[in-house]
Amino acid sequence: MKRLRLVPDETHIDFFKYRGLTFGISCVAMVASVIIWATMGLNFGIDFRGGTTIRTESESAISVADYRAALDPLGLGDVVISEVFDPTFEGTKHVASVRIQSQDEQESVATDTIAKVETALKTVDESVRFTSVESVGPKVSGELVTTALLAVGASLGAILLYIWLRFEWQFSLGAVFALFHDVLVTIGIFALLQIRFDLATIAALLTIIGYSINDTVVIFDRLRENLRKFKTMPLVDVMNVSVNETLSRTLMTSGTTLIALIALLVLGGDVIRGFVFAITWGVIIGTYSSVYVAKNVVLWFGVKRDWSKPDKSAGNQFANIDA
Repeated sequence: MKRLRLVPDETHIDFFKYRGLTFGISCVAMVASVIIWATMGLNFGIDFRGGTTIRTESESAISVADYRAALDPLGLGDVVISEVFDPTFEGTKHVASVRIQSQDEQESVATDTIAKVETALKTVDESVRFTSVESVGPKVSGELVTTALLAVGASLGAILLYIWLRFEWQFSLGAVFALFHDVLVTIGIFALLQIRFDLATIAALLTIIGYSINDTVVIFDRLRENLRKFKTMPLVDVMNVSVNETLSRTLMTSGTTLIALIALLVLGGDVIRGFVFAITWGVIIGTYSSVYVAKNVVLWFGVKRDWSKPDKSAGNQFANIDA
């Protein structure tokens, strides 16, 4: 039986032929992301701006598109509408969540604005009624921003320690620099395109970190094995061998993940579009950084070749000579 091959069983691609150019482009992208972030800012969602969440109930099936069309003329800014599903709901009970950003830096949406929202929704369905109205003020939103930054920073710190203990400090710096690159460039894209940035995006950033470090560790593992096997081969050549040997796995994993993500990006709707876009971009940039950022940092610092647990069968092709 023939199996699917995205790449040949053996490849000899020189990934580091233009390592100076690729690493330079990555650094420029990081600096550009910081500048764009500082000048244009992020399009924060309700989670970080503050706002009001309205829970509605109706007897008829909910149409998110019709609800949104009814509220657009009110000019409320960022409005997130989603249908709420629960197996305990009766067949005639249809629940939706309408989230409206704070208006004019107020703690909550004004009563008359809520009344206008109710009137607008009743033009879609006369049975609509509001069962609860909850507000998130700017102070709570500021705390969410701080907590989100701490979550991302803590994850990077934990990964730094893990890679340091499992491999060497050079590997650790390379992995964390690549992750920092992925997060920063993703934030830069969100600032440039003014895509809504909310707690779902933070979840996407943490997912990107996990996905990217998984790909990086797979190549690092193969690199460590090959460093024991090819004891006198130059480091850059050992890296090329390692990346080529894991190329099929990398492309298969990234490719199958992207198929599902692109389907969600096209068909998933507005509610999850920012989240899915962040992960889609993260898979692409994470695959790139695993090779052209993390490995370039390791190549720059170099690694020791006198491993504490050498492979007994390694190094035969160059005789038993320790480099």
